[in-house]
Amino acid sequence: MQGFRILIVDDESEFRDFYELILGDKGYEVYTAFSGEDCLQMVEKNPVDLVITDLKMTGIDGIQLLEKLKDTVPECAVIIITGYGTVETAVEAIRKGAFGYFIKGHNPEELIIEIEKLVKMRSLEASNKRMSEKLTKEQWHLDTKSDKFRNVLTLAEKASESMANVLIYGESGTGKEVLANYIHQLSEEKNNPFIDVNCQVYSKNTIESELFGHEKGAFTGAIERRIGRFEEAAGGTLFLDEIGELTPYVQTKLLRVLDTKSFERMGSNRKISVDFRLICATHRNLEEEVINNNFREDLLYRINTLVIEITPLRERKEDLPDLIRYFFIKYQNEMKKKEIEVSNKTMDFLLNYDYPGNIRELKNIIERIVVLNDEDLIHRHILSCMGQGVGKQDKLSESSCRSYTPMSLRDFRKEKEREHIISTIHYCNEDLDQVAEILQITRRQLYNLLKEIER
Repeated sequence: MQGFRILIVDDESEFRDFYELILGDKGYEVYTAFSGEDCLQMVEKNPVDLVITDLKMTGIDGIQLLEKLKDTVPECAVIIITGYGTVETAVEAIRKGAFGYFIKGHNPEELIIEIEKLVKMRSLEASNKRMSEKLTKEQWHLDTKSDKFRNVLTLAEKASESMANVLIYGESGTGKEVLANYIHQLSEEKNNPFIDVNCQVYSKNTIESELFGHEKGAFTGAIERRIGRFEEAAGGTLFLDEIGELTPYVQTKLLRVLDTKSFERMGSNRKISVDFRLICATHRNLEEEVINNNFREDLLYRINTLVIEITPLRERKEDLPDLIRYFFIKYQNEMKKKEIEVSNKTMDFLLNYDYPGNIRELKNIIERIVVLNDEDLIHRHILSCMGQGVGKQDKLSESSCRSYTPMSLRDFRKEKEREHIISTIHYCNEDLDQVAEILQITRRQLYNLLKEIER
């Protein structure tokens, strides 16, 4: 498992080499230490997820090492290696906090199974923590004064009561992933993984590996086994955002998984049984995509058992004051800026604009306001973002002008850079994260460029 770090502690080199070989072959990051003292020094400098230690060693023995590790790095799991005659001592070690024990001479597969249990448990804990933090941060999105959006939440609550597949329709930026999280959190599977995959961000060559996983050597660059998202979502929820972007080939393979509740990793013939709730989302009209032969009709019927359409922000303007207040507080706190006084004119813009990019666009507009923190710049940016007035018209006319204007090469490059940044912002529907990714710069660099544009 890539990223899972194991430290083998044994004063006999042949045992260290043996465990390093079999665990390294399974894809774990494996390190070795020849004594308990050596282990403590290594863990202090480079933390690991698991220590596998022999019970009987010269110097610090396995039990003493366990106690010291629990004092210094309690998050590090410990498995004790023992012989037949000391099993009772190993059981005592479990009472003191060891994750488990392994008897020397037994099938190494038993040790691997024990480690896989730990990996799955840690993965689940991390998934639940991420989901909990995400819901805490985004719970504001589910507080509403809109009857339309309240109906959406009611449907989501009913959907959570079964394992039926759910299809969420919604424009870009309406919070489809937040709603999928909400359904999962209300369900009986809330303590199992919530795995989200944005099908739009993966190329047609990588999405199959992302979903199904692959074996080592399955294709060029597959240097180790990879667990796919289907496997990760076992017992929980798999959320496929922008499912309309899947290629016909991957659509066919997904349909087979839903029909048989099983799949094979790329490069393997072994069937893996899996059971999960599927929630899909898209901004496309999949019925039209079926007519245009871009989406399989039988797959559509499998994923749309329950259909929920998220209300766009322009149809729930009752929520705008609270959302605006939330985002101002959020970004002022994050950037450690004093409270910004926004003029009535700017606030009118914010309250009356239709937000074609929905909540994502509102979020990015307010983030930019807080970054710039200048009333004059605010007006120009709001005008630009909203497509109203002189702000956008000026930029469009500037970028489309073909008449020659004498200027230095340096100024010409600067002007072209400015036009490209503006075009990218419009292309990304004001999503600054996506803009920075396309331009291959950091968000801070993007902020500085935006300031330059306004000068």
